[in-house]
Amino acid sequence: MKRSILFIVNPISGTRDKGAVQKDIETLTDASQFDYRIAFTEYAGHASVLAREAVENGFDIVVAVGGDGTVNEVARSLVHTPTALGIIPCGSGNGLARHLQIPLDARKAMQIINRATISSLDYGTINAMPFFCTCGVGFDAFVSLKFATGKKRGLLSYIENTLREGLSYKPETYTIEDEEGTVKYDAFLIACANASQYGNNAYIAPNASMEDGLMDVTVMEPFSAIEAPQLAIQLFNRTIDHNSHIKTFRSKKIRITRQGDGAVHCDGDPFVTGNIIEVEIVNKGFNVVVNPDTHTHRESLLQIFADHFNEFSARQQDLLRRNSSNIKELNKAWLEKIKKL
Repeated sequence: MKRSILFIVNPISGTRDKGAVQKDIETLTDASQFDYRIAFTEYAGHASVLAREAVENGFDIVVAVGGDGTVNEVARSLVHTPTALGIIPCGSGNGLARHLQIPLDARKAMQIINRATISSLDYGTINAMPFFCTCGVGFDAFVSLKFATGKKRGLLSYIENTLREGLSYKPETYTIEDEEGTVKYDAFLIACANASQYGNNAYIAPNASMEDGLMDVTVMEPFSAIEAPQLAIQLFNRTIDHNSHIKTFRSKKIRITRQGDGAVHCDGDPFVTGNIIEVEIVNKGFNVVVNPDTHTHRESLLQIFADHFNEFSARQQDLLRRNSSNIKELNKAWLEKIKKL
């Protein structure tokens, strides 16, 4: 008996031509194994509605064709159901796809769908909102909120926001409670990771697993402008946990208390909540079409940036030590360096 697949396509996510992706679906879906249907989202949240209807109608697999937001919308409707999530990554970050080593090429991603190897993986909740890669508070949530309300989109715009806002952002004091006790931190950000990265191969929790029933919590303590380049490099070469400003631990459930209301992010999508944030991992709570093969880590634009940046930042850091007023000029130089890669 054939299995059924629904492809949910977000026509406005990322920059990839969805018409070409649709043709790939139509020509590459293995008709001997699957009956399929394609649906297009029409508004924010529509992917969740379509996925929920697919579960009710007995679909075996629902494939999110879009970016991290589309993947999150689809996946949240599939938790604790027999229907499996598939991914054809078409966004800018593609955090979950990268962690699972799903090819970014749509045709190769279709090969993974056709093989239909399904595993039961963990997901998390932040104040009852499901997340699948990362959530957090602090600077990354603040930048996500700025980015979401800005007119410019894309990777370079996100980096530009990060560099500009990072100079003026003030760390906050947080209290973290878990089964081991209570600890207070002055922190730039607190990231709770089910998967290893934000997206774009930015590894905030290099050793995170989606099968251990635990989140990897990364606390980034305050640092100076001179130290920022090294942190950026380590974020992209998977050694952020080696930095002296980083504190890490694993937990199933934590409560974060801060001084007031503010932004949090859930797989990169920001929302405003109160001063108490509860984060929990649900062990093996949803089914996913995974890549059964082992893939070597491939360099991305930002990995290339990190490699080139070693030599570049050394010269600029020396300039910074002599004249702190050059910080803004350094940020402009960083952005120009990225554009040339």
